[in-house]
Amino acid sequence: MPNEKTRGHDRTRIWAAVVYPESAPENWRDILDDYHIEWAESPLHEFDVNPTGELKKAHWHIVLAFDGPKSYEQVVEILAPLNGPIPQRCHSLKGAVRYFAHLDNPEKYQYSVADIVAHGGFDLTAALAPSSSERYAIVREMIQYVKAEGVTEYQDLMDYAIAEHSDTWFPLLCDSCTVVMQQYIKSQRHRQEGKRR
Repeated sequence: MPNEKTRGHDRTRIWAAVVYPESAPENWRDILDDYHIEWAESPLHEFDVNPTGELKKAHWHIVLAFDGPKSYEQVVEILAPLNGPIPQRCHSLKGAVRYFAHLDNPEKYQYSVADIVAHGGFDLTAALAPSSSERYAIVREMIQYVKAEGVTEYQDLMDYAIAEHSDTWFPLLCDSCTVVMQQYIKSQRHRQEGKRR
């Protein structure tokens, strides 16, 4: 039994588990949705391999994000109808969601971020937000595109971002790097105009 100093240390807001298609009921998503909690599911991991090279059993990774801390026993009770997932404390929500697509594990099969599904208001965009170094790399890509294609209007960059890079370029243009890209495009336009004179 926990004493006053350790009480609550077995509780956390974020829990992760694995769900197997062969044992979960068909309506397993509805079961979780009925709790009205934020949660997300990975694409079906059907191409993961063991160290021996054999395919692992197909499975989904899920992460549950509660408003307040929950104990292991509380989470086990919620997941019991799914027939077998053993929850684990999740130390990094972002890390868990990135693992859904193996974004940080290039040696593993790469699943599509577009196939990650958010439930109950789970903010997938925040969980997948790029790090500072990733943001700089994306801005570098945009600058290279603008330069190579001779883009002189910000609208053209936005249209391209929506059509071709809606999950990477577009959010950054909306949230944090509009000024940089507008100034770069403006500078390129002025330079091109100067060459025509």
